[in-house]
Amino acid sequence: MAKPYESEFTLFMREWLEKHPKESEVQKTGQALWWDRPQDLEATRRFEAAHVPVNPYYYDIAH
Repeated sequence: MAKPYESEFTLFMREWLEKHPKESEVQKTGQALWWDRPQDLEATRRFEAAHVPVNPYYYDIAH
């Protein structure tokens, strides 16, 4: 059975992460800081309700 294709970048990252195992922990910390946040559904609803539609042509002063 043939091995699935992996790009040169993927191979490089696998090798680099094997040589620098602490970087995985740094990556997880960064992900938790920027992405894994609790969601406030009420704030999201208020934000969407306050949305003002943009004219199709932004610089058209006739509308």
